[in-house]
Amino acid sequence: MASAKRILVVDDDVEIRELLQAYLAKAGYDVVTAQNGHEMQSKLAVQYPDLILLDVMLPGDDGFTLCKRIRKDSGVPIIMLTAVSDETDQIVGLELGADDYIAKPFSPRQLIARIRALLRRTQQLQETTLSRPKAIRFGQWRLEPATQQLHHVVTGMEIELSASDYALLMLFIDHPHQLLDRNAISQATRGRDAQAQERGIDVQVSRLRQRLRDTSKANLIKTVRGAGYMFVAEIQYES
Repeated sequence: MASAKRILVVDDDVEIRELLQAYLAKAGYDVVTAQNGHEMQSKLAVQYPDLILLDVMLPGDDGFTLCKRIRKDSGVPIIMLTAVSDETDQIVGLELGADDYIAKPFSPRQLIARIRALLRRTQQLQETTLSRPKAIRFGQWRLEPATQQLHHVVTGMEIELSASDYALLMLFIDHPHQLLDRNAISQATRGRDAQAQERGIDVQVSRLRQRLRDTSKANLIKTVRGAGYMFVAEIQYES
């Protein structure tokens, strides 16, 4: 029998931590909790979880700071817990490398659906990576799927991609010169359809562009206004 997926809940509200621990444990997850960044780092030092639920509003280092710190070391999936009316928090979290967000207050069923979708996407990525070529080249970049490491072939610069960055890049690589709409991108990066008027997809594409140094001169990802995005780079595979 496969071991239960481990989820780290980081929230300073003890009632929310206890409720989430109960809900997630009932759903079959192994749950650990932390009330601040210091406790979070202590838990990560022992074992990295399969997913992190990270509240934005924390004492000391806030959720944005902690998300950025995690992304320096790991591509572990992160779902940000944000205020219901604050779209800015949602956008900033995605820009810093979070994979998804859910606004408070939320239903346990909605949260568990988001978690399952993200973990399912992560598992699918891991399985397909085994059949990938040794390296993939496009533009001035070389991607190694086994390590999710991205290297600039001219400068030697190395970039470690988050799970969502990698999922989005592989979606583009697998569908070159094809128009991809928001639902296709959301399914690939979050395991769910895009919501109406959701800006998160644009933020994730923008983040990938920044990591690829995709200026108008490079022009790797083309915006098709009102329809979606298209990857226009030529691709080469190394066996």
